Amino acid sequence: MRVLSLAIRVLVFILFVGWLFIWFMMPTNTYRHRWLPKIQDKSRHSSYFGSEGTSLLMYTFPILFIAVLGCVYVHIERRCKEQNVKIRGNDNGLAMWKRPGFVKGPLGIVSWTELALLAMFVALLVWSFATYLNNSYHNENEWESRLGTAAYWLGVVGNICLVFLFFPVARGSSLLPLLGLTSESSIKYHIWLGHMTMAFFSAHGIGFVVYWAATHDLSQMLEWAKTDVSNVAGEVSLVCGLIIWATTFPSVRRKFFELFLYTHHLYILFIVFFIFHVGISYACIMLPGFYLFLLDRYLRFLQSRRRVRLLSARLLPCNTLELNFSKHPGLKYTPTSTLFLNIPCISKLQWHPFTVTSHADLEPETLSVVIKCEGTWSTKLYQTLSSPSAIDNHLQVSLEGPYGPVSTSFLQFDSLIMISGGSGITPFISIIRHLIHNSNSHQQIPKLLLISAFKNSSELTFLHLLLPLSGANTLENFQIEAYVTRDKSPKDENPQFRTVIFKPHEGDSPATAILGPNGWLWLAGIICSSFGIFLALMGIVTRYYIYPIDGNSNDVFNLSLRSFLHMLGLCLCIVIAATAAVIWNKRKLAKEGRQIQNVEGTTPNASPSAMGFDNVGEMELESVPFEALAQSVHVYYGERPNLPRILLERKGENVGVLASGPKKMRQEVAAICGSGLAPNLHFQSISFTW
Repeated sequence: MRVLSLAIRVLVFILFVGWLFIWFMMPTNTYRHRWLPKIQDKSRHSSYFGSEGTSLLMYTFPILFIAVLGCVYVHIERRCKEQNVKIRGNDNGLAMWKRPGFVKGPLGIVSWTELALLAMFVALLVWSFATYLNNSYHNENEWESRLGTAAYWLGVVGNICLVFLFFPVARGSSLLPLLGLTSESSIKYHIWLGHMTMAFFSAHGIGFVVYWAATHDLSQMLEWAKTDVSNVAGEVSLVCGLIIWATTFPSVRRKFFELFLYTHHLYILFIVFFIFHVGISYACIMLPGFYLFLLDRYLRFLQSRRRVRLLSARLLPCNTLELNFSKHPGLKYTPTSTLFLNIPCISKLQWHPFTVTSHADLEPETLSVVIKCEGTWSTKLYQTLSSPSAIDNHLQVSLEGPYGPVSTSFLQFDSLIMISGGSGITPFISIIRHLIHNSNSHQQIPKLLLISAFKNSSELTFLHLLLPLSGANTLENFQIEAYVTRDKSPKDENPQFRTVIFKPHEGDSPATAILGPNGWLWLAGIICSSFGIFLALMGIVTRYYIYPIDGNSNDVFNLSLRSFLHMLGLCLCIVIAATAAVIWNKRKLAKEGRQIQNVEGTTPNASPSAMGFDNVGEMELESVPFEALAQSVHVYYGERPNLPRILLERKGENVGVLASGPKKMRQEVAAICGSGLAPNLHFQSISFTW
């Protein structure tokens, strides 16, 4: 298995380097005058795929093939994860590149590896634009002509950014795990690429407007050519992009999150009119990223149609709640995984991400998330569940996910230091429960130090969530240091916990993976089958509808209609392949559920009694699990943790440092780990702030 996994990574690397080599060569005269004419000549004689055939082969097929290989790779890694307790020893060379390079500024916390890759990508953009201009300016002396040429090449270079724009936001992508990334950690790359894309496209559009004004040809702005570039479509696409771009800046996004959320759906019009603008043949260059995103988005849509059974809600006095859902035992996920929640009675359109705090094996029939009331949506949810009538109401909930890392890389360290602020402790709950499970399985686990900072004493109740209600198992070599910054002394209040148990509803079902336990292999099959159906369908349409016009007369097939047919065919093929796979897995899952029910005589879904509650209603909860941790907890009032002292005194051992919480706190920890004063510290930031 390990040999096959390594072989896949090597093959992926070769394919990706070859794909990037094409991008490097595109601006050169060698490509434009030698390679491109031969490619176009072969395309003209294709009666099945036309000019799109070569673009699909050169730009789309390699990435989709890598995505299929990535599915196989992730499937293998999931099967072998029990053997990954010690993945690698200390690799000082690679460790240096993974250290934080910058911790402040517009890029946030970035490692030296990320900075190097960003620099290489910017170098590719500069190289492409400079080479395009240098090869185009020889026969142009007038400034108007040069301006038009520069504006054209700005659009071409902006398309390079667009090619990569959708890769980070495909939550179930098989490409990100090949790089050791998750969709949450890759959101910042989407932000960087989005800014660069819109900067180039804005300069492209403004440049042409100035060029048309200078040449007294502004009527071009109303041109929708039948067989060439459509200027009107480009303008519509640019306007949609600018609206999206205007709402992404932090000052706007944080104050008007719903505006940011809803305007982002304009990406559909942005892409559709972009394809109308440039034509489907050129759009095939950016197709692979959008294709994988579209497939992922449709699978998420199918999963979101299911109503998940909400078992209970545990309300903490610090305006925090824990939701417990029924889960199919076959649903597996890793620590720090996230899922997206939609509760129609709060908002029909809003989806919010939360960290999964339960463990797939320790709590095989329960899926839990913790929500801190820090916004309008979460506050309204807390108030709804706190009302006396909550027990009588049926709360409809839909889920997407969970999404998370392929492997648990933190197990490679000798010790772990987890530093959190406020609700930032929630990702660490899943890690602690994972370590408890491994400890119960007699596996070697790292020593653990949890440093948590809270504003007031009531937030100490977060610590009651560290252990599952089903048992009071704890860990050896586990220490918790809690800092209460605003209270000078402990409060005498006895924290009160309330639990609301919801009655089952026949329309609800346990949370399951959308494609079943072997979801990654199914995803590989969907990619292959949908793309194969698309090629067959477009081959038939081109041969018997488009080619008779292009090949047998002086007329040319309408470019916009050609683009529309390809977009329609693409969406249709994704819907057919994905829907068939989901229905097949749904029937298989229902059959397995009936078999389990017949054998055991009970429903496989978790019940209130299975969670430790015998009565349906509201009740006080004893802190039995927390009592097992009491001896490991040290609480400090009226002070903040001295992070430099705590971190730098760790000598001689391989230490993983995980930080989650406020931005300034994560930056402070990153600065300490990146200073080089303690080379044994390996930093990782866990943040879900967009």
